[in-house]
Amino acid sequence: MSLRRFLRLFAHVQMLPILESGEETLVGGQAVMEGVMMRAPHSYCVAVRKPSGEIVSEEMPVERLSEKYPWLKYPLMRGLGTLGQAMSLGVRALKFSANAALDDGAPEKDKPTEVTNWMMAVQVIFSVVFFLVVYKLIPLKLTETLSHWQPAIKGQIAFNAVDGVIRLAIFIGFMLLISRAKDIRRVFEFHGAEHKVVFNFESGKPVTVENAQQFVTWHPRCGTSFMFVIMLLSTVVYMVIPAPTFTAKVMERIVMLPVITGLSYELIRFAAKRRGSFLALLTAPGLWTQRITTKPPSDEQTAVAIEALNGAMALEAKQGGELVIA
Repeated sequence: MSLRRFLRLFAHVQMLPILESGEETLVGGQAVMEGVMMRAPHSYCVAVRKPSGEIVSEEMPVERLSEKYPWLKYPLMRGLGTLGQAMSLGVRALKFSANAALDDGAPEKDKPTEVTNWMMAVQVIFSVVFFLVVYKLIPLKLTETLSHWQPAIKGQIAFNAVDGVIRLAIFIGFMLLISRAKDIRRVFEFHGAEHKVVFNFESGKPVTVENAQQFVTWHPRCGTSFMFVIMLLSTVVYMVIPAPTFTAKVMERIVMLPVITGLSYELIRFAAKRRGSFLALLTAPGLWTQRITTKPPSDEQTAVAIEALNGAMALEAKQGGELVIA
């Protein structure tokens, strides 16, 4: 795999948590390369428009983890299970879309090497390390350096407040920077298409390109909002739990990540169902941030999202699945 292709795929893998949305009993989706993945409680479908203009898709049944593991129905646990399964499906969908998007009809000998499972595994490992270094280690190190210049920052609340501000600044700055890339901007357009189609479905109106285009591109059950809430909530948690040394602070940020993820999921879930509540106000910054990660889609992009939704819903119906609309 060439360096350019590796970096291109890395950028898309790094976007997976930001682009993912959904819940076990609801319709959700995710933007991928030149396409959209949609899932229902028991089904999954990813649709991609190839360079030739043809739309290709892949669908498969999906087992609800809470049905297989009843303990994943409980608060905190269900967030981890849902996110874990969403990321697994997202990687699968990204692999399919990468291979479909690169299939330009060229002779077999001239086609680029197919993205394989091991390539995706390397990308995921690299992305996890990148996340820990960029969003955990670097903000912590910068805050510690600043505390030597300004002793007032040494206090637990002040230290973690500054750490949180730096982390959010890196997060938003990274999204603004990467959104300038043509590939990523198109992914953000498909992200907007996914949200519009989900809104259209939830409204009860017939799902059509014309109807979907009437809706906004930012949705409360979005990975962008989820990531933003994780960063806000982590700042509060670090303020409460003391960690006296640099090493202890690093370990705290790693060990507490699953707990913070579970709490953030519950908050997003609550806010999506009670949009006028006080807690919903805490998720508002995530909706604002979606102005970066979602862009108005073309009719052709919206049509791809509808194709993915139709595929997922058709398979859901075949399995006799029951869908709850929030």
